[in-house]
Amino acid sequence: MKQFLRLIVPFCLLFLMVADCTADNYIEVTASGNRLLKLAVVPPQPMGASIRPELANETADIHVFDLNMSGLLTPERRDAAPLPNGLALTPMDYVPWLSAGFDLLIRGEYELRGTELTLEFRLYDVMAKKLLTSKRFLGKEKDLRRYAHNFSDEVLRALTGEAGAFTSKILYVSTQTGNKELFLMDWDGHNPRQLTRNGSINLSPDISPDGKEIIFTSYKRGNPDLYKRAVSSTVEVPVSSRRGLNITGAWSPDGSKIALSLSKDGNTEIYTMSKTGSSLNRLTVSRSANVSPAWTPDGGKIVFVSDRLGKPQLFIMDANGGNVRRFGNGGGYTVNPSWSPKGDKLAFARSSGGFQIFVINADGTGEMQLTNQGNNERPRWSADGRLIAYSSRRGGQEAIYVMRADGSGQTKVSRSRGNCQHPVWTPRGQ
Repeated sequence: MKQFLRLIVPFCLLFLMVADCTADNYIEVTASGNRLLKLAVVPPQPMGASIRPELANETADIHVFDLNMSGLLTPERRDAAPLPNGLALTPMDYVPWLSAGFDLLIRGEYELRGTELTLEFRLYDVMAKKLLTSKRFLGKEKDLRRYAHNFSDEVLRALTGEAGAFTSKILYVSTQTGNKELFLMDWDGHNPRQLTRNGSINLSPDISPDGKEIIFTSYKRGNPDLYKRAVSSTVEVPVSSRRGLNITGAWSPDGSKIALSLSKDGNTEIYTMSKTGSSLNRLTVSRSANVSPAWTPDGGKIVFVSDRLGKPQLFIMDANGGNVRRFGNGGGYTVNPSWSPKGDKLAFARSSGGFQIFVINADGTGEMQLTNQGNNERPRWSADGRLIAYSSRRGGQEAIYVMRADGSGQTKVSRSRGNCQHPVWTPRGQ
């Protein structure tokens, strides 16, 4: 049990966006022979005196990276002659793209006046020879990456009916300052910024469903207490500083409650409380360690980790603590449960030649191993359920990786010095 506990314990941005054209219906994302749809991505062309090819190239690179990770498309960067009268007044010539075997096409244009940026993207269905969707963004040059990610989300919305999560960020713990502090970065690792600066050990962050508040365990006053803070603030407020452990806090889906593990009565048990720390309610009663609660998306049940059968395993119970039972068929040393947004899958880490990431169906069937190299822990799902972020140590420092929900496309995204751990996705656009 001591080893078990040692493993467990040790921004408001505003912009104006105008939609010029949105597809009324989404198209089926299939192609002949079940191949992925082939997408051409052309860097946007300048529409003013200020010509900045590096900005155009950056947006194209973002679209290729985002949409490749979606697992639905095969995007390819392509150069093309400028449209002489811009997107709005130049008829699209689909023949070259058809001849090259592309199904879809992204074209765009930008204008810079000082730091003011106007950026427009359009997605075309090459096969049907029609415009699927477009968006125009008005803001600052510094917002360019966010706008590009936003259009990647819209591409998926046009194709599937559900937007992507490329405007999400990832909250994580990094040791780059010499302490374990909380950082926030774009989902692809760009624009990292430090949130906490308390010079202590900060662990197990979670973000509220509205993306505005963070809870985390910190040793800043010596004891592992649970704190809360706004993403946009530096004020850290203790919400549970009871004797002993106050760890593995998790927001309820409606943001009204927090589930966590407390050892105030000697044994580590699962409790719920209001988001202010009041109305404490004990859920588990056992002589074993009970940690890492994870709410189902509907808030009706909680999966947690317990070593009541001799080694850490997954258990599930009703949100009021009733009907406790083992989840799945057991197996090795199992930790870090995380529900998919639709509640149909659960991701977790298990000791299997080093810790590896697995997923299992909500009914406990269909277990599948996703990683097989290094040590991989703390999986968390993106808001659309297409991606999983996790921490991985593969021969060097621990870093944040992202993969598709089927385990493909495993990609290191964190760029910080030091070890990076405990990734948590923010909601879309946060």
